[in-house]
This record gives sequence, C-alpha cells and structure tokens, in this order.
Amino acid sequence: MFSRIREDIRSVFDRDPAARSTWEVLTCYPGLHAVWGHRVSHALWQRGFKWLARVNSNVTRLVTGIEIHPGATIGHRFFIDHGMGVVIGETAEIGDDVTLYQGVTLGGVSWNKGKRHPTIGNNVVVGAGAKVLGPFTVGEGARVGSNAVVVKEVPAGATVVGIPARLVQEPAQPSEKVVAIARSLGFDAYGLTRDMPDPVANAIGSMLEHIQVLDERLVQVCKLLHQMDSRMPELELSKLELPDFCGEGLAGAPRREAAPEPGADAKVRRVG
Repeated sequence: MFSRIREDIRSVFDRDPAARSTWEVLTCYPGLHAVWGHRVSHALWQRGFKWLARVNSNVTRLVTGIEIHPGATIGHRFFIDHGMGVVIGETAEIGDDVTLYQGVTLGGVSWNKGKRHPTIGNNVVVGAGAKVLGPFTVGEGARVGSNAVVVKEVPAGATVVGIPARLVQEPAQPSEKVVAIARSLGFDAYGLTRDMPDPVANAIGSMLEHIQVLDERLVQVCKLLHQMDSRMPELELSKLELPDFCGEGLAGAPRREAAPEPGADAKVRRVG
C-alpha cells in the first residue's frame, strides 16, 4: 500500500510543475485523495460490501468533488489534476499513467447492465471538460482535447477534438518552396505542432500557396504575350496583402495600386 502511495506522489511531481513538496502533495491534491478513497471503495466492492463501498465513495465525492464508482478499475499512477467535477462510471477501465483534468466524464449511453463505460489505455491524456461516452477503447497514448465529446473508438496515439470528436491529422512537413512563400507573405500557417493542431490555419495556408502559384503562372503568361506582341503590357502582380494579425511585418505595407484602365499601356509594379 505504501509503495503505491509513493508511486502516486512521484507521478504528481512528474506531471504537475506546481507541486513543490511531498507534504503539499499529500495534503492539497484532491485528485490523489479521490484515487486513494476509490481504492478502499473498490476493495469493499470486490468483497461484496456494495452498500459500504458506495457510502465511502459518496464521502470521497463530498470531500474532493470527484465521483468514481467503486466498480471502476484503475491502473497505476493515475493522476486527476484539479479534479472538480470528474465522473467515472461503474464499468470504466483505466490503464497506467493516465491523466484526467477537471470536468471529465467517463460515462455510458445505455441503461444495460453490462459493459457501458469506456476503456482508457495507458498514457492517455483527457483534457478539461471532455466527455468519453460508451463501451469503446481509447487507444494507448491518445489525446482527447478539452470539451471534446468522444462517442467512438480512438486509435492509439491519435488526437481527437470537437463535438463529436474527430481525428486530427498531423500536418505534412512543408516543402522549402512553401516555407519561402510563407516567409514572403509574413504569415506562416504551417507553424503548428501535434500539441496545437489547427485545421483552419492549414486550409488557409493551402489556399495562400495555391494563390501564389497562380500569380506566378499569370505573370509568366503575360511576359510570353508581351514577347509575341509588344503592345501587350508586361504584367507584374503586387504582393498579396493580408490583415495585420497575419504578420506584424505587413502592418505598414502600402495598399495595392488600382488596376490600369482597359487598353492602357502600363505596368503594375511589384511591391516587395
């Protein structure tokens, strides 16, 4: 028992930089108190003392604000950070080194007596306010974003976000040309990591890249037409203008010049 307690305390230091001392962890972390209370409740539940197990579980909930059903199975080094409002159902199964944040629900969507709560694999992190509902598996090493509602299986190592939760793909490594375009525009939508996926920024970046390529092709066509007939203006497009929030370097950029009148023999100078 004491070895498990020491293990729990070490897991807090590993996952919470705010932890300063062992005494602080022992006395000020309701997530740990809830887990320790659950171990007593679970032992009573397995020995047939169902009512007493539920009473102990309710007392733990009153003290910590965390509700864990005595029938739930929890692995080693389980950590609930902040913890208020966490609910874990009867048939939930939680692996080793799992982290939950406040407001998480591991619940069910059925009134059947059998398995109706999720199975959480090892090293899973479930963000604040997320709801994982149903008798499916969240694979090892998966990440569930804050306030996500997960209603189907999550593959190992995946990241899911949204309502209902959807899989977030890691953006492909951009080519050197794409990086150069992003630098010239003053806006890098590809500066993303697995911890901060943003599908909207990825879509914007793809559109900007496509527009830049079309501009280059249009300039080439105009130059060829000018070589064939000198009366045709040799077009050079101005730099694509973006709002200030896309890059500080564009805050003072001049506005694009008005397009020349039809038939006028003029060039549009390239800005930047």
